[in-house]
This record gives sequence, C-alpha cells and structure tokens, in this order.
Amino acid sequence: MISGVTDEVKGLVQECRNRPLESFYPVIFFDALRVNIRDEGHISKKAVYLALAIRLDGQKELLGMWIERNEGSKFWMGILNELKNRGVQDVLIAAVDGLTGFPDAINAVFPKTEVQLCMVQMVGNSVRYVPYKDRKAVTGDLRSCLVSFK
Repeated sequence: MISGVTDEVKGLVQECRNRPLESFYPVIFFDALRVNIRDEGHISKKAVYLALAIRLDGQKELLGMWIERNEGSKFWMGILNELKNRGVQDVLIAAVDGLTGFPDAINAVFPKTEVQLCMVQMVGNSVRYVPYKDRKAVTGDLRSCLVSFK
C-alpha cells in the first residue's frame, strides 16, 4: 500500500515540477533552508532551495523545490534557467538573502529584475556583529526603524 501511495505521489510531484508557469511574476522569494535529510541510511544536512512567487492576483505559488548538498549561486543559476524554460519571462522583484553572486545570476537570466535583499536576512546579518548582551536593544531599535518606513 505504501509503495502504491509513494508511486502516485511521485507522479503528481513530477507533474507539478514540469508544469508551465506564468510569464510574469511581480515578486519571487528565493531562499534555501538547511534541513536534515536521510540519504542512503545516513542523515546529513542539505539545502532545500525554494522559489515562492506572488502572482498578479495576489496569490502565492510555489514554483519549485530542489535539494542539493550546499547553497550556491551556480545551482541557483540552474534553477533560474529552469524557471525561464518553464515560461517565466520577467520578474519585477526578486527577494534574496545575501549569497555572493546571486544577484548577478538573477540579472543574467532576468536582466530587468530588481534584486531586493530580504529584510530578515539584513537584520540577521546586522546583529551578527553586536555583542549578545546588546542584541535585544539593537533589534528593538531596528524594529522601530522598519515600522516607521511603512
């Protein structure tokens, strides 16, 4: 029974991964999460790459998930080309973390796209250099600054 369910799910996953995409997305969030994955009897940390889009009607759409050993701009370049091959022609804003080379990869595939550093990543990178005892005060100040931008 489990094998039958697994085979059915594999088919649905393959359909989802190969479906055509819209030609334009106002915003796409690109990020990779580090998770523990069992692979050939061993548990290891791998990067799960995610591309989450906001459509013109405001709905979220998961464009895809990919698994790789580590996060890198070279692998992201392959993902971006795959999205283009599936029909994406233009992206207004790409929200990314601070991965070196990632903005260049995005602009190589989607030259008109504005690359925006994710605020959560920016705050996280900023407080990295703050002594632990001062982090609560600094993040409180950052939060009030971000609220005033709205």
